[in-house]
Amino acid sequence: MKAAVVVFPGSNRERDIALALQRASYTRPVYVWHGETELPAGTDLVVLPGGFSHGDYLRCGAMAALSPIMDAVKAHAARGGYVLGVCNGFQILAEARLVPGVLMRNASLRFVCRDVHLKVEATDTAFTGGFKPGQVVRVPVAHAEGNYFTDDETLNRIEGEGQVAFRYCDADGAVTEAASPNGSARNIAGVFNAGRNVLGMMPHPENMTEDVVGGTDGAILFDSLAKALA
Repeated sequence: MKAAVVVFPGSNRERDIALALQRASYTRPVYVWHGETELPAGTDLVVLPGGFSHGDYLRCGAMAALSPIMDAVKAHAARGGYVLGVCNGFQILAEARLVPGVLMRNASLRFVCRDVHLKVEATDTAFTGGFKPGQVVRVPVAHAEGNYFTDDETLNRIEGEGQVAFRYCDADGAVTEAASPNGSARNIAGVFNAGRNVLGMMPHPENMTEDVVGGTDGAILFDSLAKALA
């Protein structure tokens, strides 16, 4: 698996993502500055990491979505190439219209940083093939604008077409309002594009890949990608 990690001014999780990818694939990812106009030849996976691109001025991800490299990312996705956006990366994907919906301020209007539980909704994709249907995993979140929103028509469509990847739930797998850290519509924590080769998610799987930091549930996603893209 040849992965490229895009770095924007204000990114701060690019090394965490790179380490998680390297552990899974035994191949070191390439960092790509946002001002570049091309991805490395042979790229299988593009990752947009978490952080505060451009200081989160305007709307989170709005400025980064206009970076020169994003034309190459869009072309990569259109060819069927894989793209993962985590936290700020999810916001960038939404602003670039690579996944449906938008990310708004958390319902509490406060920054949230804690572990959450996720229910796996789809296991037949390159990102999620290593999970079990309905599996409950624990990963951290760290965001102030993670409240996923779109209109009811779009929500019904993405539900019906299997584009919901993860939902916030409690430790027993119950999808409840109290289990959501941000008020997301239908507790959605991660969503695919129509082709399911692009995934945006607010939680940070890269920060739950070693027992020494609290668990390895997040490693399943990176192992799934490494296996699918070997």
